[in-house]
Amino acid sequence: MTGATSRWPSEARPTSTTENLASSPEQPESAGDQGGNSGVRPRPPGPGVPIRTSSVFPDAASKVISKHPGPARRFCFHGLCPGDLHDQAETWFLSRALAKLHELDVGYAFCDERNPGRNPLPPSALRSAPTLLVAKISCCDLPREMVPSMGFDLLQRLSLISVYISVDVFRGLLPACRALESLHMSNVLGTRCLHVRSPTLRSICFRNTSGRAELVIEDVPRLVRLLIPFGCRENCGTIRVISAPKLEILGPLLPVVSKLLLVSQGVSSADLANSMHTVKILALRCSGYELDGVLNILRRFPCLEKLYIIFHKHYEMDAKIEPQYDRRLYPIECLQTHLKTVVFETFVGHDKQLEFAKFFVLNAKVLKEIEFEGIYGAKNDVSLAYQHTLLRVENRASRDAQFEFRSRYRNTAIHLLRHIHDLSVADPFEQL
Repeated sequence: MTGATSRWPSEARPTSTTENLASSPEQPESAGDQGGNSGVRPRPPGPGVPIRTSSVFPDAASKVISKHPGPARRFCFHGLCPGDLHDQAETWFLSRALAKLHELDVGYAFCDERNPGRNPLPPSALRSAPTLLVAKISCCDLPREMVPSMGFDLLQRLSLISVYISVDVFRGLLPACRALESLHMSNVLGTRCLHVRSPTLRSICFRNTSGRAELVIEDVPRLVRLLIPFGCRENCGTIRVISAPKLEILGPLLPVVSKLLLVSQGVSSADLANSMHTVKILALRCSGYELDGVLNILRRFPCLEKLYIIFHKHYEMDAKIEPQYDRRLYPIECLQTHLKTVVFETFVGHDKQLEFAKFFVLNAKVLKEIEFEGIYGAKNDVSLAYQHTLLRVENRASRDAQFEFRSRYRNTAIHLLRHIHDLSVADPFEQL
């Protein structure tokens, strides 16, 4: 990272970023004064010795790589540029040091969406495909000829960030990842429709700020969670779930309903009645003005147990009028039998938010806990009693429901991005 202090001598500092880690523990840092003058020069890297360099010139990176006897375990470089540096990087990936990487994080220094094909990934960058466990490719183009010859037999986590990829290349990429468990795609360009079929995938994170791409989950039998981190734009493209029989975690979504299809931040399901019974945890984004839209969505998740409502301003939705939900004609099953926890994030307590929250207080019959998180927390017994009055707690549908108010701000989008590939977390929206 620019500005970070290098573990290598001061002349090896500079503009691009490279990090190369072996599997063994780090060697101790050299002793020295606070002015940056080392008392002891670092020893040359030996077999299995980790190398860390940050903010180094490409020439310094070349020197480090050439002296490392290999095999290195992790390589990170985000300073690729067209021209000479591209050719220089090609020699790095052909070196003995980088022949059997376990983790690869590589990309160009900047993205140029207007000129696709300008930033090709060096052909040798995926030379260690058979040994890779984790791969992140960003701000570059995946050439058509690269993927068909690759076999990612061990790859478990894959991130494609601002990558230009053709339909044919994407179609061949996933079958080549025979052990893939987690896939993160953000602003993938080059194809309007990304079809996903995988017998091993357990988690998909999809974000497309242009709103032009469509993700079709055709056949992912082990998929448990589908995460959609949000940014400054509301339109994140379309997601269609055709077959994901184990899907349990979904969101955050925008509550927009279109005819008979669930369209929430562009999410639709071709077989909604069957596929959405499995969802237990759902996160929705709304401003508090679209209760009918939220109710239309909730009736499509009859077995929902935990609901996150992330209050947020939606400029595009202000002009849209949601159809009024007929609660007598379409009862919401999860409110009657399953929904036990509701969490309201960024709750400030204006009238619309209070009315929104009050609906769940008065209608969720098996509710165990409601959490309110934001700047509107109850700071003493008087304010707590006042909020209970506003929410009509005495008339709550579930006598077992407990109410908790916390004065804190949570950024769900950043939290998700930090833990995208962490499959050990049962609830990725929960922030302790």
